Amino acid sequence: MSDDVSRETPPAPISAQGVFASALPLAEQYADLLAGEATVRGLIGPREVPRLWERHLLNCAVITDLMALDSTVCDIGSGAGLPGIVLAIRRPDLQVTLVEPLLRRTTFLDLAVSTMGLANVRVHRGRAEELHGKSSWAGGFDVVTSRAVAPLDRLAGWSLPLVRQGGLFLAMKGSSAPEEVESAAATIRRYGGVDPRVASVGAEWVTPPVTVVSVGKAGQKR
Repeated sequence: MSDDVSRETPPAPISAQGVFASALPLAEQYADLLAGEATVRGLIGPREVPRLWERHLLNCAVITDLMALDSTVCDIGSGAGLPGIVLAIRRPDLQVTLVEPLLRRTTFLDLAVSTMGLANVRVHRGRAEELHGKSSWAGGFDVVTSRAVAPLDRLAGWSLPLVRQGGLFLAMKGSSAPEEVESAAATIRRYGGVDPRVASVGAEWVTPPVTVVSVGKAGQKR
């Protein structure tokens, strides 16, 4: 298969209409950016392009089912915007901050946000741990998300300090999620995490459903 063919954006499956509803045209625009600019810049592998919808867009979108209305969301290690940009497309009520340390990735994120006119997204170049205790991030976020960033033990130490009291840390994980929760238990407690659980979401839209580790942050809810 030639490079030109491999970068053709696959058509949205029928399930995408159910997931994105009126935001589907915006999701299709993002799919074009992933198949084109993101692939050219080396942020998405060419072999991922044919499965953009099932493996990436729909997979990321369904985790918004775990987020309350009007939540502030921080997506750490955003890469090409997965899941952060997808969350913002499906749920325009969310205020999403994309945190990514690498310039070539934040350059693409800025391009995607401006191209799609996503007023509910801001891009911050840096590492999550550099934001801990910063006055500009005082109070924390309602939700902190991540996908394929690091083992849960390290991820909890980076993410939980950014979660407000009563908020949620949501990490997209695979089949080893229960074992990761067990091994990260001490770190989760150290940073105020409570009630860690493994959730399965999106079964009506994606097969298999998405596995998410959900951890609360000790304190009163808003």
